[in-house]
Amino acid sequence: MLGNTHIVGGITASLAFAQISNDNPLILVGAGVIGALLPDICHGGSKIGRAFPISSKMVNKLFGHRSFTHSLLFLLCVALLMNAIVPYKTFTLGLLLGIISHFILDMGTRQGIKLFFPIKIRVRFPLTIKTGGKVEQVIFAGLCLLSLYFGYEIIMEMVDIT
Repeated sequence: MLGNTHIVGGITASLAFAQISNDNPLILVGAGVIGALLPDICHGGSKIGRAFPISSKMVNKLFGHRSFTHSLLFLLCVALLMNAIVPYKTFTLGLLLGIISHFILDMGTRQGIKLFFPIKIRVRFPLTIKTGGKVEQVIFAGLCLLSLYFGYEIIMEMVDIT
């Protein structure tokens, strides 16, 4: 998936979670966007890879693309690290939601992900799409609509004084 699709996926996941939690939706969404981009640090051409080229090259040399940074092990490491250094749990939740949304979206591509790294099995959905293709554009549009819906619901809850 392209970076913009991942961003909107992170926003959608965070806003959807905000519907059922008492967490600050702005913190959730901000962290969700970061989390949605973070797994692609292993790819130099990604949005985050271009922002942090040295880190991107190091991670790619160590693990390759769509392996460790697209695994449950990575998710656990991020959760433990964030729990140790960030006292604000809402940020950690948003970050993890963004990462999970990234995993789900990349499981819909032909390449899939190594979800159980270091086991080399690739996990993907039975029906896959081409990254950047027309179906991804439809998914992007659908995620945008869902984000608008969830965002509207949150705003309406915030202004409901009754």
